[in-house]
Amino acid sequence: MASIRSCTPAILLGLLATLGDAAGLLVSHYNGNLYSLSFIQDGNTGQLAVKQTLKAGGGMPSWLTLDSDTGSLWVTDESTYGSPVLTQLQVGSDGTMKVTGTSKSNGGEVHSSLYGGSNGKGFIAAAEYDPSSISSWKLPITGNTQAVQKLTYTMSGRGPVASRQDKPHPHSTFTDPTGKYLLAPDLGADLIRIFAIEASSGKLTACTAAKTGGGDGPRHGAFWIPRAGSIDGTMLYIVNELGNSVSAWTVSYPSGGCLTLAKTQTVSTYPTGKSAPNGSKAAEVHVAGNFVYAVNRNDKSFGSTSDSVATYSITLETGAITFVEATNAYTYYPRTFQINKAGDLVAFGGQTSSTVAIVQRNTTTGRLGPQIANLLVGTRGGAGNEDGLSAVIWNE
Repeated sequence: MASIRSCTPAILLGLLATLGDAAGLLVSHYNGNLYSLSFIQDGNTGQLAVKQTLKAGGGMPSWLTLDSDTGSLWVTDESTYGSPVLTQLQVGSDGTMKVTGTSKSNGGEVHSSLYGGSNGKGFIAAAEYDPSSISSWKLPITGNTQAVQKLTYTMSGRGPVASRQDKPHPHSTFTDPTGKYLLAPDLGADLIRIFAIEASSGKLTACTAAKTGGGDGPRHGAFWIPRAGSIDGTMLYIVNELGNSVSAWTVSYPSGGCLTLAKTQTVSTYPTGKSAPNGSKAAEVHVAGNFVYAVNRNDKSFGSTSDSVATYSITLETGAITFVEATNAYTYYPRTFQINKAGDLVAFGGQTSSTVAIVQRNTTTGRLGPQIANLLVGTRGGAGNEDGLSAVIWNE
């Protein structure tokens, strides 16, 4: 194969057409479009190209949840006006997307996760930020699908960060390693809400929530297990948007009771001696191997349009995290990122820059390396506005 560095766009598209199993990514944009991208790598160089643009996902497609085993894709809609929808699509082996079902939603959905059923994929739960609620639906999605539950929350007064903590704001949903519990960090209420899952019906029953630090504004979370096949020593890492930090929590499974959390530490998303710049906000968190990663938005650590990603190492014996370094995310306002299954590449999605950046990762040291590809997808967003790229995931 010819080096991609010498390929014209026409030649590149020809190469991509012959690579049905080549790496790909799926992207959502607040302009109402979904995009299928192809990615080919040639040593330390890579190239991204848009293979498909599809109008789908409602007025403000906000998050992508993929079942890679079946190629089923779900898209949430953050709009709270008009007719918000939850959309299901089928993704072909070549990355082509096709809508298979839509249903009305409550709107304001910013994140979703599969849960329940016989295989942990029978239902989908979504965090609804402005409606202060969490809703769930039975799968597959059709025009007749109705919500299984809608759980709405209130609070008696504003939180420490009054402008952002005016009311509860659930920001994500995800299951624990056993698949028996669903968790939902609530940015407005400074809580990590915990639910027991009834697998057959999809019903969520509230457990005692874990209280975070005042003004933390918990956003997303990721679990870590020190030994495969065992839940002993399980840890949860929560990224705090308002606190610009990552908190470590021990996870316990009392017999006959709900999952419980106990916070052990909170570490800044910035190096020692550096404070979070005014207007910066932490976003998403992921675990790969024995490392934790969290992105910062609007910190401009690497230039006027280049924000940072923090890397932490995990101590095997305790689950404690240690800040390793801050490196370039090569995007502006990175709302979203994901590490590929091999663990050697990270895709960052810049909301304001509307760019997807592919960065190398050392699977042994956990350190992130140089950028090997970058692509503008859709139209650029405006600083501080929700009008750019909203999510990027690997299609694998």
